[in-house]
Amino acid sequence: MDLLEPLQSGIERRALLEVALLGGFCGALGYWIASFRLSYPAESLAHGLLPGLVVAALAGVPLLIGGVAGVAAAALAIAIAGRDPRIGSDTATAVAVTGMLGLGGLLALRPDAPARLEELLFGNPLGVTDGDLIAAAALALAGCAALVALHRPLAAVALDGAGAGALGVRPTLVRLALLGLLAAALAVAVQGLGSLLVLAVLVAPAVAVRGHVRSPGRAMVAAGATAIAAGIVGIYASHLLGTAAGASVALALCLAAAIGAGSRSVARPGRQAVATGESGGAPRSRASQ
Repeated sequence: MDLLEPLQSGIERRALLEVALLGGFCGALGYWIASFRLSYPAESLAHGLLPGLVVAALAGVPLLIGGVAGVAAAALAIAIAGRDPRIGSDTATAVAVTGMLGLGGLLALRPDAPARLEELLFGNPLGVTDGDLIAAAALALAGCAALVALHRPLAAVALDGAGAGALGVRPTLVRLALLGLLAAALAVAVQGLGSLLVLAVLVAPAVAVRGHVRSPGRAMVAAGATAIAAGIVGIYASHLLGTAAGASVALALCLAAAIGAGSRSVARPGRQAVATGESGGAPRSRASQ
């Protein structure tokens, strides 16, 4: 296959640019998502925003607006459900997310629902518009700037959440800022990968680089580069094999995670990076040691 062939199509050029923009930011963000053990909340928000996407499609408004509204509604539902200590936060979250996902499916099965619901679930990078690219570029620029500004507070809280206050860092505000970046990433990235597959671009790159890097900064760069490379591989695989683009990108990301995890298991003894709770490079908190 001619490697330049996909670049000759405007559709595939936009798809490659979309996965590169989203991958660079989401991969770097995913490092902190894994370090703060937010993978499950990320999955919950991603699945729970489906009703917002469907309503936006029914109303004919941009999916980005529906994604933002869906994330807000899902977060509110999870917060309300988790207030009852007798149920437990994980159980309450599972019930709330299942209800939101069911509501989204119910709305999507209405007679006047738009066709091709699978694109809301599994995404379609080949269908991105110029507006989607602008949103992805804005997310990448603003999000990366936020990660740079928050680097030291994030590292301080990840190292020692209890002691971070002595350095003038407010752990609660840092976590809220991280959740805000997560919500923004989900609202934008869901248009390319869908509500069911978007978690791959947030978690898989962090898994792939875990144990291969020795500092948070390098881990973020490595995770972002891994996400970009896997996204490009997924688009090329879709072009070559005629498979769904969103699923191909998600599978490429998961394959990268599997390769990264497998290479660690055969690495020579003594070659270990600084440990982290879920992804390599960030030190464990004292409470977990």
